[in-house]
Amino acid sequence: MIEVKHLYKSFETKEVLTDISAVFDKGKTNLIIGRSGSGKTVLMKTLIGLVTPTSGEILYDGRNLTTMRKPELNNLRREMGMLFQGSALFDSMTVLENVMFPLTMFTNNSKKNREERAKFCLKRVNLQEADDLYPGEISGGMMKRVAIARAIALNPAYLFCDEPNSGLDPKTALLIDELIHDITKEYNITTVINTHDMNSVVNIGEKIVFINEGRKAWEGTGHEIMDANNRELDDFVFASDLFRKMKKKENPQG
Repeated sequence: MIEVKHLYKSFETKEVLTDISAVFDKGKTNLIIGRSGSGKTVLMKTLIGLVTPTSGEILYDGRNLTTMRKPELNNLRREMGMLFQGSALFDSMTVLENVMFPLTMFTNNSKKNREERAKFCLKRVNLQEADDLYPGEISGGMMKRVAIARAIALNPAYLFCDEPNSGLDPKTALLIDELIHDITKEYNITTVINTHDMNSVVNIGEKIVFINEGRKAWEGTGHEIMDANNRELDDFVFASDLFRKMKKKENPQG
């Protein structure tokens, strides 16, 4: 579980995050949503320690990230898995070598053990036949799955995903959503996803935090979002005609 308490962040005179408090639950897919420029990316970077908050607390199962010295922060980061927007695979490495990379960096395991763990993670994302291929030889969806395998290689307690469906077709995006959701449940991970994909919100949004102009404007579940009485949230969610039609169908009197 990750708890955020009264988080503020300013860059010079501009306040980007204002008094944000939220709880990201263990074993659930926790989503941060909001328009571009709303502050959600800054919030994600603050959660993982890449940006230092102006004030407030970030508690990882009771451990305050904001007061950690560098060795403590490095130890905490070993408990984190990261899925980057562009997958961030190394072009010069094979799929297997990419998944082995964090194991090589952060463990003293033998090469055999690292290979076995990497192959296990690739099998978990249904890519056991892609070991010897390079990123340039596989599809965008396969690259995302390799990135997920790499993100879980160290058995993380916390998994952070930045726009995991960016650049994917709807069918592949759904598969990635389901994979992240299933892995979260299977390994009881605290998963935090930064997204603007409304399909993800509806399909796997077990806990949603909506950021608007640097403030938490709403929180709830993917089921509750359709009936939320929040103008800013409605403007964001129902910008798509499809979701406006869905809401009208569910609430014909609205």
